[in-house]
Amino acid sequence: MPQPDNRQAILDQFTRQAVPFSTAPGIRDEEALRLLVSASGAAPSDTVLDVACGPGLVAAAFAQAARHVTGIDLTPAMIDRARALVRERGLANVTLTVGDVRPLPYEDGTFSLVVSRFAFHHFPDPGAVLGEMVRVCAAGGRVVVADAAVSPDPARGAAFNRMEKLRDPSHVRALSLDELAGLFAPAGLPAPAVTRCEVRAEVEGLLSRSFPEPGDADRIRALFAESLADDALGVGARRIDGAIHFAYPVAILVARRGR
Repeated sequence: MPQPDNRQAILDQFTRQAVPFSTAPGIRDEEALRLLVSASGAAPSDTVLDVACGPGLVAAAFAQAARHVTGIDLTPAMIDRARALVRERGLANVTLTVGDVRPLPYEDGTFSLVVSRFAFHHFPDPGAVLGEMVRVCAAGGRVVVADAAVSPDPARGAAFNRMEKLRDPSHVRALSLDELAGLFAPAGLPAPAVTRCEVRAEVEGLLSRSFPEPGDADRIRALFAESLADDALGVGARRIDGAIHFAYPVAILVARRGR
């Protein structure tokens, strides 16, 4: 399970973020959700587990392609949002549960497809979480991790993580694409297939959905302003009509568990 301090930070942040996070354009982006489902190879026979499911957007997207979807999340407020979404869309093939990711409360090989989106940067030990995802995935099933993939340049990666920690104290560390892919072999998976995409946002919109500590919002604005000159954060920051826009690089990694 998350370390005690990290667990409390997640509960605190995502209880407050439940509504703004679930309504953020980049999180709700239907094209991005379709890309995730397509990259996973989801089929009508699949039973899916969405790990750290948040407000249920990923679970709802997979429910349209798979036989059944189970979502699990640590934060009750997020599960409440997910249940409301499932009711709103009339989905009868989704089960939602409050619970930890370590250990996942499921038997070995329960699911044919196990997915997690935008959660790995919150895990103190992402390799252990991936190991749990593999454990509950059936032989021949697929494991999918989608998350921000920071610049491989150490300075840019460190700057991005400093900014994210200021913005969201429950953030632990976003990994580079090579680091994300490097988690797969120790978990017993082959090298993953990788699909790249991005989440676009604007700084003030991002801050309106975040709950940084007092004074940290101005520090975040300064970091983005500095990044306009040299892309110090590795997010392609640019000014449009007076506002700073940027794009989080995202990687979708998919691997099939051996039989």
